[in-house]
Amino acid sequence: MEYNSAIVEKAVDALSAFPGIGKRTALRLVMYLLKRPESEVAHLADSLIRLKTELQLCEVCGNVADSKICDICSNPARNKSIICVVEDFSDQMAIEGTGQFNGVYHILGGLIAPIDGIGPEQLSIAALINKVHHDQPKEVILAFSANVEGDTTMFYIAKKLRDLPVKVSCIARGIAIGGELEYADELTLGRSITNRTEYHI
Repeated sequence: MEYNSAIVEKAVDALSAFPGIGKRTALRLVMYLLKRPESEVAHLADSLIRLKTELQLCEVCGNVADSKICDICSNPARNKSIICVVEDFSDQMAIEGTGQFNGVYHILGGLIAPIDGIGPEQLSIAALINKVHHDQPKEVILAFSANVEGDTTMFYIAKKLRDLPVKVSCIARGIAIGGELEYADELTLGRSITNRTEYHI
């Protein structure tokens, strides 16, 4: 694809780096932005910059937050005795959207995937184990996508928690095998949380 402007080409290259966006879609987005007022484009650019400069990770659960402690961890109405462990904040948002869970979360930052070079030490699993030791919750829910990486991570964490006085459960398999948690509909995901089962190894 040839461009009449190096500036347009650079913008297309930048946008096409996003997942699921090819060169043609990126070009359509660039053409759309060219027709918008400068203030609107500046607002978009500022929002993206603030994602990297101002957004923080919650010191308690690892979720994205505007301050050191996220709104969920600082909410006294949340049930701190139940911790839902998820891969990433997009999964946390999906579960939160069901309205079926009133506990707190722990964000791992990924799943164990030896083929990709991701081991337990790259994730916040040690922080989770320390949290269970210190806070002594009644239950830890393992809410991962139904795939090899999710099952591997679930087994590893359950084994680490086996000798601690905490119930380890996993979400019911209303989620299709191989399905991604963040793409599940809210009704199915909500039922999976409500009908969770104890995890045994």
